[in-house]
Amino acid sequence: MSYDTSKRCSVGIRSKACCGTDSNLNGKLNGGRVEATLILKKRRLGRMGWNGSILTLGGCGLGELTQDRADSWAKLALRYGVNVVDVAPSYGRAELRLAPWIRRYRRKFFLAEKTMKRTREGAWSELHRSLKRLGTETFDLYQLHAVGDLREVRAIFGRNGALRALREAKETGLVKNLGITGHKDMRVLRSAIERFDFDSVLLPVNLASMAKPSPENDYRPILKLAIERDMSVTAIKAVSKGRWRKGSRQKYHTWYEPVDTKTEILQAISFTLSQDPVATYSIPCDVRLWPSVLEAGLKFKRLGDKEQRNLVLHARQDGFRPLFPHRGEYSRE
Repeated sequence: MSYDTSKRCSVGIRSKACCGTDSNLNGKLNGGRVEATLILKKRRLGRMGWNGSILTLGGCGLGELTQDRADSWAKLALRYGVNVVDVAPSYGRAELRLAPWIRRYRRKFFLAEKTMKRTREGAWSELHRSLKRLGTETFDLYQLHAVGDLREVRAIFGRNGALRALREAKETGLVKNLGITGHKDMRVLRSAIERFDFDSVLLPVNLASMAKPSPENDYRPILKLAIERDMSVTAIKAVSKGRWRKGSRQKYHTWYEPVDTKTEILQAISFTLSQDPVATYSIPCDVRLWPSVLEAGLKFKRLGDKEQRNLVLHARQDGFRPLFPHRGEYSRE
């Protein structure tokens, strides 16, 4: 089943179904005019009541930039009709760089935030700090970030665990939906999802995982659960070819080696966005990849089963490697 919607957003057209409460992205910020002229397709974000762009502005790409440079890249994303923002306190200065945009255009964005705190007190404190830094009264989605092992799961679900803070925040209206993210072990992520009915999950969905699937990296059981529960799915690391090899020249500020030709990027993103029920892909942390990624999102067409199988075969032949389990010959995170 495809979750694409035929309805598109355009400047001057107000459509709650398409872009939340208001899709008019015209405006001025720091002297620059922002206008959505190249419109990405939209998909339903599970049961969260929003149709989001198939590409998400991943805040990590802006965290190490000056405000002027961050503004330029944010404007580029907006011109493509990106209306989902995903950020975290761990992304350098990303919250501060995005704050002017969130304050000016808050109702235009589905705003997802994260915490890596595992206690109730830690998560509660970080939530309020993030609200203040971004200048907003509420988050559309608040996520337990990078849950990596069963010890963390036990802490989160414990008597004084972070989930308690998230549930209280939802009850008081500080957040609207609750989510979880996992990067390195899909079995751990699944165990957490089976214990609580999250509204959203973020995880790696990519060709590299299918080049050599294993229990650690096989995302398919999570996607099956998401379909059953109507959870929104955000994919990450779509353009990953594998970890950087030790001693290799790392050309990008990504901890994995990305594909970087326009053809490869289009193939990788098309594969990821063709996996049901993936709603959106959070674009990589190196802004130099953004133009090709945004262009690929604009050109995206759903792949058939045969096309997907051919891409997986090509990935194996081309040396794509899963990010997990970790092998010693490759760089660590």
